[in-house]
Amino acid sequence: MDIDLAAAYERCRELHKRHGRTYYLATKLLPAWKRRHVHALYGFTRYADEIVDQTWELPADERAKRLTEWSDAFVAGLRGEPVDDPLLPAVLHTIAVFDLDVDDFATFLRCMAMDLTVAGYRTYDDLLDYMEGSAAVIGTMMLPILGSGDPAAAREPARQLGFAFQLTNFIRDVAEDLERGRVYLPESHLGRFGVTRDDLARRQATPEIKELIRYEIGVAREHYAAAAPGIVMLEPASQACMRTAYALYGGILGEIEANDYDVFAGRATVPNRRRAAVAVRSLLTRAGTPVEMAA
Repeated sequence: MDIDLAAAYERCRELHKRHGRTYYLATKLLPAWKRRHVHALYGFTRYADEIVDQTWELPADERAKRLTEWSDAFVAGLRGEPVDDPLLPAVLHTIAVFDLDVDDFATFLRCMAMDLTVAGYRTYDDLLDYMEGSAAVIGTMMLPILGSGDPAAAREPARQLGFAFQLTNFIRDVAEDLERGRVYLPESHLGRFGVTRDDLARRQATPEIKELIRYEIGVAREHYAAAAPGIVMLEPASQACMRTAYALYGGILGEIEANDYDVFAGRATVPNRRRAAVAVRSLLTRAGTPVEMAA
């Protein structure tokens, strides 16, 4: 592997380690040769997200311009053109190695562009349409790297796990998203509990908001339940990784419950000691053992 490619993979690994602590820990349980490819996918998705969110003080048209330029460089790389970027060579190499579906990447980038103009979603179906590109396709991108004896059967659980992880993030990050002018929880769900965007903006966990969060956790757990059968469909060497990610992301919901559904009191995280215990338990679990419901 040439120096530029090695540097690109390292750049992706650094982004993953810095911003994706839960999934980075889980990725350590993969065979070494697979890890860099997972880092590449994380780096690609994280960098696109940073263009949209970490430069949020810039005008939307400037952020859109940056995202378009980076997307165009990615497409040029897919055509085999030279790419002058510190990160893209890694994901382009990973796509080539696993013959990943480039439509998934195009769908993802379109959804990132939506975050520049869309500040909320009317119904859960509307949110699912967004999460199809922001989350479900990441599950299908990952599947060839993780490996499965029955990829067709494992595809839908992989999509569902993407939904579960993304919705967990949305529930945990209500306050953070408000700072960027966004509310991902659907308006129809807010209305069910008599909650408005203005109520959320006050950042006080009223009884109505707590009931809303309780409800959203239930919706997320439905996605976790639909995803669970897919983990035992993966190659045995990949199952410990995904058991760990499944349990730790699901554990975030448990932490929110333990905090009485107050998502404004602080960012819910699974304590380090429990994170390590989950990883060890996953490593010791026999491949093919059914996955317990995230809690």
